Amino acid sequence: MPFISHIINRPVVDSEGDSLGRVEEVYAVQKEGMAHPQLTALAVRNKGIVTNYPISEVTVLFSPVIPLAHPIEKLEKYVLTNDELPLIQDILDKQILDTNGIRVVRVNDLEIKRINGDYYVSNVDIGSMGLVRRMGLTRPVEGVVSLFSKKNPQNFISWDYVEPLRHDQFMHLKVPVDKIKDLHPADIAELISDMSHSESGQLLNSLDNEHLADTLEELEPDFQATLVQNMPDEKVADVLEEMSPDEAADLLNEMSKERSEDLLELMQDEERDEVKLLLSYPEDTAGGLMTTDVVTVSPDLSASQAIEAVRACKEEVDSLIYVYVTDAEKHLLGTFSLSELIFAQPRTKVTEFMHSKFVAANVTEKQDKLAETVSKYNLQALPVVDDENRLMGIVTADDALDKILPTAWKKRLPRFY
Repeated sequence: MPFISHIINRPVVDSEGDSLGRVEEVYAVQKEGMAHPQLTALAVRNKGIVTNYPISEVTVLFSPVIPLAHPIEKLEKYVLTNDELPLIQDILDKQILDTNGIRVVRVNDLEIKRINGDYYVSNVDIGSMGLVRRMGLTRPVEGVVSLFSKKNPQNFISWDYVEPLRHDQFMHLKVPVDKIKDLHPADIAELISDMSHSESGQLLNSLDNEHLADTLEELEPDFQATLVQNMPDEKVADVLEEMSPDEAADLLNEMSKERSEDLLELMQDEERDEVKLLLSYPEDTAGGLMTTDVVTVSPDLSASQAIEAVRACKEEVDSLIYVYVTDAEKHLLGTFSLSELIFAQPRTKVTEFMHSKFVAANVTEKQDKLAETVSKYNLQALPVVDDENRLMGIVTADDALDKILPTAWKKRLPRFY
C-alpha cells in the first residue's frame, strides 16, 4: 500500500531527467460532497526556492524518483488557494479527532489510493508501523512487528471518521461541540496542551463547568492557573466547586493570595469549608494531599442499608473503591471494599465483614512516608486521620506518588475518587 511517507523528501525530475528538487509538501483539497481529500499539488524545494506543481504533471507518484510530464520550461505551476490542506505540515504527527471512536489520536502516516487516475487520502495510520515506515525501517523491523501483530495490529481510521484539528481554525470544526464534550477529559487536556493560550481559551469556553473541571483535573496545577487566569471570578468559582476538593486546593495554591481569597468567598459554604481545610495544611503532608470526598457508613447498618447509604452519596463522590466505617464522632472504626459489600448477605452487619485492622495516615504525615505506605500495602487509597483517630479524608495512590513518579507515569494511574 502507498503512503504519504513514501513521498516525503523524494527527488523530483522533469521529463528530461533534470532535477527539480525534493518533495517538501503534499497538498490536498476536500471537495464538497466528497468524503476523502484529493491530492492536488506537490511543493518541491530546490536551493531554498519552493515551487508548486499540480498532481496532473506527475507521471509516477510512488517511485524512488518522481518524474513529471514535461521539461522544466513547459511545466504547469500550481497556484495555492485557501482550500488546500498541507498534509505533511498540518496532518502528520498532529492530533486528529476520530469522530467514530470519539477520541483524539496522533497521525503517524496517511494511506493514499488512486481512483480513476486521481489520488485520494483513504485512511489514517495511527499505529506503530506508521512511525516505522516514516523512519525508513520497514524491512528491518517488519518481521519483528509481525510476531506481535495479533497483539498490536496496524491501526487505521478511514478519513470518513476524521476531523483535522487545525488550530488556526479550531472553532470552525464541522464536529458539533457536544462531540468534543464526548471526548475523555484526558483527550481534551492533551488538545489544550498543544494549543496557544487564545485557542485553548476558546475550547475551554465551549465546555460547561462540569466538563471544564474534569479537564482541568487532568492538567498540572500551574498550567491550570494560566488557563483560568483571564476567566471571570464567578465562573472560576463555579468550576472549583465542581472539582474534587484537593484538586481545587492545588489550583488555588497556584494563584495569588488575593485572588485565591476572592474565589473562596464566591464558593458555596460546604465546598469552601472543605477547600479551606485542605489549604490549612502544608502541601507535602497527608492533610494537604487528601481529598475529603469519602463515603462513610455507621457500624450499626446492615449490608443492604450500607448499599443504600452509598447510593445516596452518588452526587458527592464520582467514584470509589473503599467505604469507611465511622461512629457519630467520625472516629475511624474500619473499612471495606465495594466488592466485599456487594457479596455480603443483605442482613449482615458491616461490623462483621469490615476490616478493623487497617492502615491509616496522620494528617501531618509527609508525602515520602505516604508513598512508602501506599507501595508497601498496595493500596489504592489511604485514609487520613487526626490525632484523635477521626477520619479527615483519603490520599489516593496517584497523589501519594506524585513527587516520586514522573508525571507521565503518574497520569497512567487510574483515579480512585
